[in-house]
Amino acid sequence: MRKLGLIGGMSWVSTAMYYEAINKGVAKRLGGLSSAPLLIESLNFAQVGELQSAGEWEQLSEIAIASAKRLEAAGAEGLILCSNTAHKMHDWIDGEIKIPMLHIGDVTAAKLQADGVKRAGLIGTRFTMTENFYRERLEAHGIAVDVPNAQLMAEIDRIIFDELARGIVSRVSQRTLKTCITNLAQARNQAVILGCTELVMLTDPGAHSIPVYDTTALHARAAVDWILDAGAVAKPQRTLETAS
Repeated sequence: MRKLGLIGGMSWVSTAMYYEAINKGVAKRLGGLSSAPLLIESLNFAQVGELQSAGEWEQLSEIAIASAKRLEAAGAEGLILCSNTAHKMHDWIDGEIKIPMLHIGDVTAAKLQADGVKRAGLIGTRFTMTENFYRERLEAHGIAVDVPNAQLMAEIDRIIFDELARGIVSRVSQRTLKTCITNLAQARNQAVILGCTELVMLTDPGAHSIPVYDTTALHARAAVDWILDAGAVAKPQRTLETAS
């Protein structure tokens, strides 16, 4: 197995889900007492969230790059970000390390493509729903992206930061997410993407009239494949340098 580095703490709740899903995936594939060789750097989400809200992405990327370099130096052979929103920094981090990164948007798009989805609703933080870093990744794979109306968008963002990132799940928020999914289905989307790693806490993806894709599960499954070298993501431009 190859050793995978995880940059987490965005929030710790979703990082715990990644840790569990990846280890369960490895155990299921290998059997017995098998578990995944993981290195985890868990950031302080109070600082991360504050910098995000202030638009200080350059400063935040410096923190993430330093984290990635520490994981690389500690022996990680690949890297994932345990957050959809953090992928705004993906390219900056990727350019500063030699090991490959597994992008959550690429993993999600590949699954949607395989299922024949050409138009999907996207639910996540306001950054993920309104900025181009995630949308363009999906659109590059031929998937048109739709988002909720402004009122629902603001409420979903509030729920993520005020509740889910603290491990809080409420019935009111469950109903809000259900309404959001229903609205996107009625807007003739073929599927809905839970583009925030914590959103799955509010719903069963299989309990809707429209396919709902849990990006946390998809990313964790791809991580298991990479750890076990099945469908591995490489970084060709740096392969020789890495090997040396």
